[in-house]
Amino acid sequence: MSALAAFTTYHAALAAIEESRARAVNDFAVRTRVWYRGATRALLAFATMASDGRFDAAACGELGRKAMERAGGFRAFLVRDSDDRLCTAALDAGLDAEMLAGVARELAGRPSVMAWNGADLGQIRYDQVAVAGRRYLAILARARTPTENGPSEALLLVEPDLLENVFDLGDDGLGMNVALLGRGGAVVATRGADAALTWLPREDRMPGAGRENWIAPSRAGPERAYSTRMVAEPDFYVVASFDDASERKARLQFIVLLLAPLMTLTLLGLVYMRAIDRQCARWLRDIEAAARSRTSSGWARVAVADDMPSDIRSVAEAFNAMVNEQEVRQRRLQTALDDNRFLVRELHHRVKNSLQVVQSYIGLSKRDYRDEARLALADAECRVHVLSAAYRFTLADGEMQPVRVDLFLDDVVTMIANLIRGRDQAVRSRIETTAVLSVDRIIPLGFLVADVASRALRSTPGVRITVTVTDIDDATIEVGLDADRELIHSAPPRLFAGLLAQIQATQTVEPAGHVLGRWQLRHAA
Repeated sequence: MSALAAFTTYHAALAAIEESRARAVNDFAVRTRVWYRGATRALLAFATMASDGRFDAAACGELGRKAMERAGGFRAFLVRDSDDRLCTAALDAGLDAEMLAGVARELAGRPSVMAWNGADLGQIRYDQVAVAGRRYLAILARARTPTENGPSEALLLVEPDLLENVFDLGDDGLGMNVALLGRGGAVVATRGADAALTWLPREDRMPGAGRENWIAPSRAGPERAYSTRMVAEPDFYVVASFDDASERKARLQFIVLLLAPLMTLTLLGLVYMRAIDRQCARWLRDIEAAARSRTSSGWARVAVADDMPSDIRSVAEAFNAMVNEQEVRQRRLQTALDDNRFLVRELHHRVKNSLQVVQSYIGLSKRDYRDEARLALADAECRVHVLSAAYRFTLADGEMQPVRVDLFLDDVVTMIANLIRGRDQAVRSRIETTAVLSVDRIIPLGFLVADVASRALRSTPGVRITVTVTDIDDATIEVGLDADRELIHSAPPRLFAGLLAQIQATQTVEPAGHVLGRWQLRHAA
């Protein structure tokens, strides 16, 4: 609403400025018309008297000279009656009857002005002329129908200063320049701060008939706004131009009226924001900081102050109560978690011990058997050792953790060499990786190596097997088994496919010749 009021005020101010300027231009046009009409009436009155036959040419001229001296500003006249008698007089040297007659003939050849409100004074021509090196305002009046003992033609030359006094701009001048223009854009009279007349429109942009408000380049170059009012058609008019001081004031008033409510709202907003911050936001920030912070001793509490608003105090107390309950619940959960960890460690420890007992029992029982039975017990002992080694490595620090592949497979290869190989056989490892696997994947990997190596050792006397592990990239390793001679390969047992699925491995090279197989698997970096 304030912006709408400011906008309406601004447009009202612009309309008032336009109205005052139009009034000023109209006033100059009216004053010019009144002045010319008064001068024309004086000329016609004197011409009527001068055409009376009772005055001869000498007496008429002397009477006219005295009248011009008394009036002031009138410099010469010529009166021609119906009998073609002349009555002339001049106050300036060089103005004789012949010159005045020539001026009358020149003006008579130009279009007469159109009559405006008032009595018809005949055919009138307003113009300016240069005679004997001086400029004069000229008024030529001619009777439409010659009458006996009446003037047929009357000419009056006037000093330009007499008309320029009509163009009084007042004390402040309204920031305007005004000029009376005649035929061809010639300046008849002017007033304003720009005496050089650079404010006038260029000669090729002079106003035409009926053109009142318009914009055109000035003689100085920049465009200006002009207002034009016709004084006497066809080529006698007033043109005025105004500076933009009034518009600047109206624009400044509009900006002030527009910004004042916005600045008031901004100030109120700052005051309210400050009050909200002091009375509400800072307490909420304390609650937020307490909710986000946690120390080694537990969750932080919100400080409850005496000047805290009651609603926020209630929230703070509820938050502190929630923190207390949370800490109690956390302690209980931590106690339960510690108990579970202890039980899990104890369970795995017992599993590891049980596997070692089983392995020892199988080792003792193996002494009572020979040939195939002894080899079968050796395979079983080796597989139990895989389980036992996996649990030993994963519980090395008392917590379940991933197992390093190199350490685990070195242990498995050593156990294979101790339990399964014959006197003329050998099993060795070349492991170049630091990858780790979880216990759920490391156990089937150990089974796979033990199974492939066991089948090769049992089927080929004197064979030497090499277990290799290399890094393919940062997340992939390759496990391979090679023999020192070509072997006759048999189909793997059904459990073999299950082991590959548990390891999540892909076989890249099928058993052939001295190659027992190649497998790739991804690991945690």
